[in-house]
Amino acid sequence: MQGLTDNALMLQVRSGDIQKLGLLYERHKKRLFGFFYNMNSDAALSEDLVQNVFIRLLKYKHTYTGEGSFIAWMFKTARNVNYDHFKKNKAQDKNYNLDSVAYKLDDGNDVESNVMQKDTIAILKIAMRKMEPEKREVLVLSKFKEMKFSDIGEVLGCSEGAAKVKAHRALKELREIFQQLEER
Repeated sequence: MQGLTDNALMLQVRSGDIQKLGLLYERHKKRLFGFFYNMNSDAALSEDLVQNVFIRLLKYKHTYTGEGSFIAWMFKTARNVNYDHFKKNKAQDKNYNLDSVAYKLDDGNDVESNVMQKDTIAILKIAMRKMEPEKREVLVLSKFKEMKFSDIGEVLGCSEGAAKVKAHRALKELREIFQQLEER
């Protein structure tokens, strides 16, 4: 079963073999958790939202065609679950936690570089919090979840080119906010 692709597993779920959804859950729960945690900084809420994604995948299994990427379809569902949760609660938290990107920075051995890295991460966290959720989302998908732009376009409901433009603009805005904060 481990050799089956995500698309093949989801097509089996669609055909009625709902046990295969468990394999998809095991494959993607950490990735989805990271997405939600990067969007809301709340571990318990992120776990709940991951569960909601798989409940929704099961509920709407009949809409899965097998065309395109399963990952894109799953993240589109995750995006909708996230949006629906915050729309329902009308209290979208703009907190953003970038502790997960600390691994992307080199670990220097000297104390000064470690302090500078921590300062950079703190400024980056603040800059991300200042961005609109839609822009933060495209950065999380492209930079932290390392999704292909074709898949991001599918998730966002736009072309690959439009997804690249959105990511470029969001990154440019992040850079500007970061520089303003760094000058303070």
